[in-house]
Amino acid sequence: MIDFLKIVLLLFFVGCQADSASTENVNEQIQTTTPAVVPEVEKVLELVWSDEFEGTELNLENWSFELGDGCPDLCGWGNNELQRYTDTNHRLEEGFLIIAAKKEEGYTSSRLITKGKKEFQYGRIEARLKVPTGGGLWPAFWALGYDIDAVSWPDSGEIDIMEYVGREPGQFFNSVHTRSSYGNTINTKITSAPNLEEDFHVFAIEWNKDYIQFYYDEDPVYRYAAQIQTFENWPFNKPFFLILNLAIGGNFGGTLDSNLDFPREYVIDYVRVYQ
Repeated sequence: MIDFLKIVLLLFFVGCQADSASTENVNEQIQTTTPAVVPEVEKVLELVWSDEFEGTELNLENWSFELGDGCPDLCGWGNNELQRYTDTNHRLEEGFLIIAAKKEEGYTSSRLITKGKKEFQYGRIEARLKVPTGGGLWPAFWALGYDIDAVSWPDSGEIDIMEYVGREPGQFFNSVHTRSSYGNTINTKITSAPNLEEDFHVFAIEWNKDYIQFYYDEDPVYRYAAQIQTFENWPFNKPFFLILNLAIGGNFGGTLDSNLDFPREYVIDYVRVYQ
């Protein structure tokens, strides 16, 4: 009987060792087949272009002027705006670009574009600027697809990095326009900024193949992304050119304040692009 018990205990001990070895082998297999988690390295963006508006003359290697009132193809610039754009309603002074809205034989202003000269796809695009005040004024910093002449708007895409309307002080607008939603687009964000008119502020986007993130003085305020990208909702995988302008009145600018003194000035410290 004692010999029989010894045999049973011996078999049980051998069996436990076999199970333990089998478990160790399985653990080894699991460990060797589990991929290592590699932390994502954030890309450091570098300054690739800027205009600091030094000197006394606008750098025409960077900028061109859009002139007139949009007629005959786009009278009122498509928004019933009141101004006529010229190449003389601007000046460089002490490191600033100043765009002036004036009342002279109607209303005049300036609209500067980098089209065909400086166009960018992805990266961080920013400007430090100070908006003018007054009902009916509509300063903007925005971008259009380089192919707008070929595909027209809104298929070109539009990114409104900053829009401000004097009829609604203390806030600004960030928007994108695509074939799926344009004009009174649903893809917009209104941000309250109580001291907006009192000083300079930095408006920026960080843009990649997946989303466009908007910033106000380094604070993220709005992100646009398409869950499933299509031509209709994501025309943002191509170069865009930049626009600085000061519009007067129009569908979005609103009714011009009859007591507004002119000239009114939109002041830009710099425009910078990082990639």
